[in-house]
Amino acid sequence: MSHPPAGDPAIWTYLPDGPYESPTHLGRMLAWAETAADAVYFTLVSLPDERPLGLASYQRITAEFGVVEIGHIWFGVPLQRTTAATEAIYLLAAHAFDDLGYRRLEWKCNALNAASRRAAERFGFTFEGVFRNHQVVKGRNRDTAWYAITDYDWPPIRTGFASWLAPENFDQNGIQRRPLRELIAQVRS
Repeated sequence: MSHPPAGDPAIWTYLPDGPYESPTHLGRMLAWAETAADAVYFTLVSLPDERPLGLASYQRITAEFGVVEIGHIWFGVPLQRTTAATEAIYLLAAHAFDDLGYRRLEWKCNALNAASRRAAERFGFTFEGVFRNHQVVKGRNRDTAWYAITDYDWPPIRTGFASWLAPENFDQNGIQRRPLRELIAQVRS
């Protein structure tokens, strides 16, 4: 449920596109995403049925400097606040650092997007500042909050994610025993 009348239109507030008028309109955006020069989009799916639940991308890819951004993150309601959502961010970060050898992973969001800012901090990103009047999105000024994880930061963050995702961190009802932020802080200290 991502579109009115049943869906909450607020989940589109901070994205540069959407909600979509029709499946055809969404299809045009996805066709564009396939050809984007500096972005690689991923559909986030549930397993084993592979039902689409969200979208994320690597963008502003600057391989010569070892810098990439996780962006255009959109979690549908069934994915929001789930273990799978956290695991998706972990997999993107791990791939960037461990497989691709990037030195810096960035997270940028509208400075008014409190949920995205909390998520970045929960995932171990360090706040680096706000770029004022950075963009105009959907006809509105956007101040952009910048966060990053460096290759130096990544090993303890990776360990924190692994501890959080471990089955023993969840009770029989799937409720976490220890929060991710706590596990990352424990390893960093």
